[in-house]
Parts: sequence; C-alpha cells; structure tokens
Amino acid sequence: MRRLPCTLLLSVLLIGCAGSAAPTPRSVAVPVAPDQQHPALSPVALPRDDAPHRALTEWWYFTGHLTAGDRPFGFEFVIFQSERRDAPRLYASHFAITDMRTGTFAYAERTALRPHGGDPETLDLAVDTWTLNGGDGRFRIRARMEAHALDVDLVATRPPILHGGTGIISFGPAGDSYYYSYTRLAATGVLAMAEGDLPVSGLVWMDHQWGDFISAGGGWDWFALHLDGGLDATFSRVFDEKGDTTLRYGSLLDDLGRTTHLSAERFRIDSLATWTSPHSGATYPARWRVSVPEEGLDLTIEPVLADQELDTRASTGVTYWEGAVLARGSRWGAPISGQGYVELNGYATTLVGDKRGGAR
Repeated sequence: MRRLPCTLLLSVLLIGCAGSAAPTPRSVAVPVAPDQQHPALSPVALPRDDAPHRALTEWWYFTGHLTAGDRPFGFEFVIFQSERRDAPRLYASHFAITDMRTGTFAYAERTALRPHGGDPETLDLAVDTWTLNGGDGRFRIRARMEAHALDVDLVATRPPILHGGTGIISFGPAGDSYYYSYTRLAATGVLAMAEGDLPVSGLVWMDHQWGDFISAGGGWDWFALHLDGGLDATFSRVFDEKGDTTLRYGSLLDDLGRTTHLSAERFRIDSLATWTSPHSGATYPARWRVSVPEEGLDLTIEPVLADQELDTRASTGVTYWEGAVLARGSRWGAPISGQGYVELNGYATTLVGDKRGGAR
C-alpha cells in the first residue's frame, strides 16, 4: 500500500454515490497480514491488469531520474482514477520536474471527468492534454506545464514485484487492494525547456494500485531506490493521526529478478534531520538512515533539493513532499550508492485544514 487519492473538486459529488462518505484524500488504509488476504480475489495478471479497473480508487505512479548529457533531472508523473457508482469517472494528475543543476523545482496538476463506458482493455489515459498509455512493461508519458514538457518511453528491464507475493493486500474491514511495481524501467525521450529540447535517458519506478478502499487517517514515508549492482529497494512506514507507526514493510529486487519481502522487524528507518516548508509551514523529515541488517545494507538518504513540496489541494486535496534523493552507504562492508524518490504524506495541510507538522 502506498497512496490513496481522491480529489477535492468532486469530493462533494462523490459523497453518497458509493452509499457512504468518499474517502479522505490520499489517506491511509492499513493492511492485515498476507495470510489473512481475501480468498475470493484472483492474483494480479499482467498485462491484463495494467488497464483501468472498476474500483473506487486507482493510480499509476511514475518517479525517476533522467540525464541530458551530464545534466541530471528528477521527475514525477501520476494519474489517479476515482469511481463512485454512476457518477462520472474522476481523474487527477500531477507532474513535477526537479532540475538538479539549477536547484529548481516545478510542478503542475490537472483534473478531468469522463463518462462511464465499456471497461477498457488497455492503458490509454488522458487528463487534459497529459497522457499515459502502454502496458506489458512498456509505457509512454506525455505531459506539459509552463516551462517543461516531457515525452518519454519506458521499457521494463526486469519483472514486476507483486506485493504480498500475489499482488493482493487485504485491508480487512477497509477493503482489499491490488498492488504491483515495475521497479526498473529504462527511459528514453525528450525534456523540452525554454532553452530547447534535451534528449534524456534514465531509470524510472512505477507503482500501480487499485481497489475498493475504506480510508483511515494518517500518512506515510515511502522510499524507492535504484542502487549499485542492480539492487532495487523500497521501504514504507505508515502512521496514524497521532504519528504512531501502524505498519512498516519493504522489498528488495536484485539483478537476477529475485524478490525479498521485508517485514517490519527486518529493517529500520531513522530520521536524521528536518526541513520546514516556507509555503505550508509543515515540517518534514529531510535525511534518513535505512538499515537492513540481514542483507548487510546500511544507507544514508538525502534529498537533492530541500524544497520539493507539492500543493495539490486543487486536484487531490493535499499538500505533500515528493522528491528526488541520493543514497550512499555500504552493503556487506563495500561502498554502495544510488538514487531514487521519497514521498512524505500526512505532514501538511489536509482537505479539512488541520496541520500535522513535525518529524516522525
């Protein structure tokens, strides 16, 4: 489980359409143990399940590092789909670029409504002029904002992780979730800027999750890393409204395609510093140590730029931090480094206007 979106623009419309209040935007549903998963659900089947589903909540989330020559960039692109009975399907999308050479961060958001039609068999989505299409480990993203436009093709270089082993996570009374990740997509394309078109290439992480969720308040810290030697790593910490941890989980995927799922006791995340946003006033963790003793892994993770906060209250009703990071440390005593993305949700102003500042 990573994210639970719902949009601010149509939250009033969605209340009652499903027979109860719509979920709080991107709030947290806490899964139960894998052996308590719902027995009636079929495992994730790809490429069929790359396409949209008839579910209350769904998203396709891409984060990655790109280079134009020796110039590095980070980017985020996501499309959320929300469905409530016979109401129009609601879409929201976020697009962000981190320019590491200039130390600047830019982002934008879009929303759209689509009438119900036949269930799509392929992934072919548009939110305003932003598009995502593909499937079976191949995707194309096209998005444009004021000073940046991205047109990039993505090709999987290793098999996806099916979280929980089958791609099914049960939230108990809150509902059930399907969830998988393409951890290492090779990217090629063009990043258009005021100075001209820059050919880019790099590595991208993709999360796809959907299901009929009942939300519970709180937030999360989510890490996705590409490390030396072809090691891909993800770590998550979920917390409740009081900031108390309710769930920790992670996965490692090596260059041979072998997945190691990490339960809470097998790794540790420590916040080493904080950053306070001049925009929202929220205080976020800003530097971390992550250790996995059984795997000999010990990492320090730092943002490439402190201010990578997105105020997306006009589309998803939340303000959150999602940014490019660099990692360095050791594995079995040998130096290791890498890059990735971190998302911090639940620290800033929410839809109802409360504050959840402070490091956790």
